[in-house]
Amino acid sequence: MKLHLFSLTLLLFFFLTLSHGLNPKCDIPDHGSTLEVFHVFSPCSPFRPSEPVSWEENVLQMQAKDQARLQFLSNLVAGKSVVPIASGRQIIQSPTYIVRAKIGTPAQTMLMAVDNSNDAAWIPCTGCVGCGSTVFNPAGSSSFKPVGCQAPECKQVPNPTCGGTTCSFNLTYASSTIAANLSQDNITLATDSIPNYTFGCIAKATGSSVPPQGLLGLGRGPLSLLSQSQNLYQSTFSYCLPSFKSLNFSGSLRLGPIGQPKRIKSTPLLKNPRRSSLYYVNLMAIRVGRRVVDIPASAFAFDPTTGSGTIIDSGTVFTRLVTPAYTAVRDAFRRRVGLNLTVTSLGGFDTCYSVPISAPTITLMFPGMNVTLPQDNLLIHSTAGSMTCLAMAASPDNVNSVVNVIASMQQQNHRYLFDVPNSRLGVAREPCSS
Repeated sequence: MKLHLFSLTLLLFFFLTLSHGLNPKCDIPDHGSTLEVFHVFSPCSPFRPSEPVSWEENVLQMQAKDQARLQFLSNLVAGKSVVPIASGRQIIQSPTYIVRAKIGTPAQTMLMAVDNSNDAAWIPCTGCVGCGSTVFNPAGSSSFKPVGCQAPECKQVPNPTCGGTTCSFNLTYASSTIAANLSQDNITLATDSIPNYTFGCIAKATGSSVPPQGLLGLGRGPLSLLSQSQNLYQSTFSYCLPSFKSLNFSGSLRLGPIGQPKRIKSTPLLKNPRRSSLYYVNLMAIRVGRRVVDIPASAFAFDPTTGSGTIIDSGTVFTRLVTPAYTAVRDAFRRRVGLNLTVTSLGGFDTCYSVPISAPTITLMFPGMNVTLPQDNLLIHSTAGSMTCLAMAASPDNVNSVVNVIASMQQQNHRYLFDVPNSRLGVAREPCSS
């Protein structure tokens, strides 16, 4: 330590000695071993600007440095992992929400859909049949590598096959199917880089449901973002989804426990071993206006065997309720709007009006919190503005007919916090639309 200080002293003395010969006004008196220290802006300072700086300019420079410093401190406080979110509808003509992800070395930017009901990420790659024009080029990345058939990750993807040395898999997404080769490469979100991230490199896609530039899985399974970045983000994230009409990346995905809201009402997350990727919660009741709707308890009952219950899903656009629950909510909504108004339908929506309406709020009631949805989360309007519909529907008459889905339209402009280590879901109102 003493040697380090002595070295610094010699270095400073060297600078001051140099300045002595350059400025005749800086005669350094001989005081033996005493070292004279000068203010950085004094005439004798070696760090003094070559041109005089006015008081005003000096203040502006200090202010600019303060702003940069505050931005630096803000990044430290918030964590580096705040990723902007946009509505894919306006940018890539997809109903999902998207984030910018940089993949490979050098980085290639993809606008990937965020989906908290899926695990494995997948992106269209060069040569993909049935994909769009924006694809990832594995040959252009020095850090790209295929995943072999014997790798443990090969057992974690759906329907794995091994026709050669690379692990492949097939899956169904909504009404589409994809065939992909399991791969690894670096992925960067915000400024956080995750090396050797495992994902599917799509070789073939059919149908129109596949997000055009890939998908980032935020589920709870082994190949999800949460599992692959456990040390970095500790299985915690939140998002605020902007309005689907928003043109900018005004929403945000916050990854990790740092910067998450401290005071937020929450409800327990439930686990379903048969559908381990999904975020189940206990929806107990629904209120239309100030009155709780009469809904049989069985409509909300959580049953891991059948998969029944309620999930939070960012990939579904409009909330779906099992038929007994939806019918009761719809009828209560119609009564509050006015029975004298003519009700029409539009596609899958059966509660539409061709005149302006005053709609009641709808409140979702969970243990520990209520989430009240204003009109912006409840109503959709035709492009001409001549029709308004309740943006909810009954669950489809198929294998999902027992599941209530709280979808992205009803999540917009709210902060949804998924705290997996503490097994809780937090929700708070937060406008994030541009």
